[in-house]
Amino acid sequence: MDISTVVGLLLGIGFVIGGILQSGQMSSYYDFPSIVITLGGTIASTLASFPLKSFLNTSKVIKKAFFHKESSPNEVIGEIINLANVARKEGLLSLEEYAESLDDEFLRKGIMLIVDGTDPELVRNILETELVFLEERHAEGQSVFETMGAYAPAFGMIGTLIGLINMLKYLDDPSTIGPNMSVALVTTFYGSALSNIVFLPLAHKLKVRSKSEVLVKELMVEGLLSIQAGENPRIIEEKLKTFIPPEMRNNYKNQMEKEGI
Repeated sequence: MDISTVVGLLLGIGFVIGGILQSGQMSSYYDFPSIVITLGGTIASTLASFPLKSFLNTSKVIKKAFFHKESSPNEVIGEIINLANVARKEGLLSLEEYAESLDDEFLRKGIMLIVDGTDPELVRNILETELVFLEERHAEGQSVFETMGAYAPAFGMIGTLIGLINMLKYLDDPSTIGPNMSVALVTTFYGSALSNIVFLPLAHKLKVRSKSEVLVKELMVEGLLSIQAGENPRIIEEKLKTFIPPEMRNNYKNQMEKEGI
């Protein structure tokens, strides 16, 4: 489970509730019709904006935001260097047996293309095309939450307008103005809270995850092509380290020293 996602959501909700309790009562912020207008309207408009299949996949996308095992670039570099050493000692064909034990389907596919003697330029094209479609699939999941983040405040305002219209019907009774105005503004609160505490943060988290995954895949592509070209493992290592920031390079160096490599 991703701790930062859970903690971030809980803190956001907690701070809002804490602020409410400091100056009022939670019961003042509950209005079922406002929830129906804001949340129901947001879901309905999002459903109208995307194909049904994309909308139904939202649950899987949410799961990815909370439960996702990221591949460390340092671990991938280490894996590539191991592959380079095996290929240097035993030849490219020896990588086929090694590939069968790998969990990463992308890396395994790249190795098999190399073992089959595929032209390096074609290997790059195939793997980079797969990366392009991977980014598109990720972007579709992100856009669902970005769309919900955009619609939620709008439906909050719609609910507020509905509440104000209803309030104006009873304007001749001053005692109803305060309660009705309060209910009218609650929908704006719901829309802003859902957008800024839930939908937009999840969309951004998915975007960060996507960038991280694509970086790891690009590492794999460069590493595999370098292995196919017969480059020295040390040269490959230095080349791949340029993909990661300096602090991660230090972590990689420390990790290699601990493993005695």
